[in-house]
Amino acid sequence: MSQSNLTGNPQLRTMFPDYWRLDSLVRAEVTELDNSILDWTSDRWSWSGWSIRQQTSHMASIPIRWLIGKWADQLFPYSIPMTPERYAIFDSQQHDRRLDDQAFWCIDEILSALDEALSISKRVLIDTTIKKARTMVVYRVPSDEWELMRTVHPDGISLDPATGTMTCKDLVATFRHIQNEFYTHIFNIQRAKIALGIEPIVKLPDAGYHKATGWDSKIPGWNEAH
Repeated sequence: MSQSNLTGNPQLRTMFPDYWRLDSLVRAEVTELDNSILDWTSDRWSWSGWSIRQQTSHMASIPIRWLIGKWADQLFPYSIPMTPERYAIFDSQQHDRRLDDQAFWCIDEILSALDEALSISKRVLIDTTIKKARTMVVYRVPSDEWELMRTVHPDGISLDPATGTMTCKDLVATFRHIQNEFYTHIFNIQRAKIALGIEPIVKLPDAGYHKATGWDSKIPGWNEAH
């Protein structure tokens, strides 16, 4: 792509530079935690039903479930960047919106899967222009949670004009959605660490679904889990 085209029709990556540091944000929070911390859960808070390990596994699966699970026909019409067998362990039928625990259990294995998912994401961000991304649309069924989540999107979300029963999401909003999911699940990991008396590491940007009005974003007291 020529320099003039880059200026007049920039790559989608110019909107999402954080995709080049999401892996380091996750790694900073989860490495060197022992299994008792990685697998801690509690029914005391809604966000603590998933462990830190499960939160990380979920993040590793999110880009794959969207970019391949929902966008494959538009993004990869000739060659999907993952075999069907491998996709099946990134979008496990036995584990809710997570990697297959049998294939990815050790935190290093989960982080390796996360790197693979983000590598595919970055390839799309480089290969797609913003103008093109604005013309591409997928659909999702509305839900109460999604109605809350969509309030943090400034654009890229609209109702299906034909039926009004499906939500249209363009590719820009899809990448924003994936990024927001990462921020919110890292925030949940930080909440778990605070509840266990462990200092969080990274400073998150002022973004994510936990910033939506009405989201349960309360931070527990220090070491409150004990």
